[in-house]
Amino acid sequence: MYEEGIPCLWMRGGTSKGAYFLTEHLPSDKVERDDLLLRIMGSPDPRQIDGIGGADPLTSKVAVLSASTRQDADVDYLFLQVFVDQALVSDAQGCGNILAGVGPAAIERGLVKPTGDLTEVRIHMLNSGEVAVAKVETPNGRVNYTGEASIAGVPGTNAAVPLLFTNIAGTMCGALLPTDNEVDIIDGVEATLIDNGMPCVIMRASDFGLTGKEIREELEANAAVKTRIEAIRIKSGPMMQLGEVTTASVPKIILISSPANGGAISTRSFIPHRVHASIGVLAAVTVATATRLKNSPAGKLVNAPSDGRYEIEHPTGSMEVFLDLDSQEEIKGAGTIRTARKLFDGRVFPR
Repeated sequence: MYEEGIPCLWMRGGTSKGAYFLTEHLPSDKVERDDLLLRIMGSPDPRQIDGIGGADPLTSKVAVLSASTRQDADVDYLFLQVFVDQALVSDAQGCGNILAGVGPAAIERGLVKPTGDLTEVRIHMLNSGEVAVAKVETPNGRVNYTGEASIAGVPGTNAAVPLLFTNIAGTMCGALLPTDNEVDIIDGVEATLIDNGMPCVIMRASDFGLTGKEIREELEANAAVKTRIEAIRIKSGPMMQLGEVTTASVPKIILISSPANGGAISTRSFIPHRVHASIGVLAAVTVATATRLKNSPAGKLVNAPSDGRYEIEHPTGSMEVFLDLDSQEEIKGAGTIRTARKLFDGRVFPR
């Protein structure tokens, strides 16, 4: 059926890589679609040797795009996480890094027409139901990927892709604080259960005997800590209105500590069973939001900025998140700067 291959745009978005497809090029049946994507990525296999996946959750991602079904958006974007070593494709969360490539991909695929040197693309994020705005450089009517913006975890520089978010509180859990508490105690550990675009369980690294400055490989090898964290994550699922989460990709676990390099706070993210090389965009927004809860672990550890720009430290650097506050000091929006790059445009052949 797919002897001629499937049109595929392979892009880096932020600190992730993924395959960008048009809805019309994939099966409409979810079971058939997921089976196809597993075969394209080469899952389940730790090396994904027989597919285009990169043997890491950050490089086994998919964006499915179509003309928007909403009048206030230009494009619909469905994010799918293709698990590496499991026959599982999840739409339980969005992805702010892959989101960085949606605007450029939508223009490349003709879903959005350039509107001058800078094109705003309003993106309906199907996973959460909210709309984000990406600003894409389009001189001479073409996407420009070359520029001077740099982000931690990505070598070199590229054109900046500003992302703006509004009305993302409780997108998956129904409320910013699904338990109504700034702090809950789970297995004797203080935790903030929070969702400002990404459901997260935020806890102090020190409560697990960690400094919070460990490298990714150290945490990956610490089976005792990972077992404790997973037990807390599973218990937090029903508390966050997410139900049974044993096989789900949310909530994310974020271990926090005092900043080491002048930022607002230091993080180590579990996504959920592997350690993130950096931190997801919406997870960073959620962490920044948690620092404003004075009684929470994050609120007690934060080096609060005076200008609303939070440098969220992670294993490979930091990510800047901007919180837009109203006159009552309530968060009305958030933004960040990402970059994206087209890696190849062609056809992929599933096994």
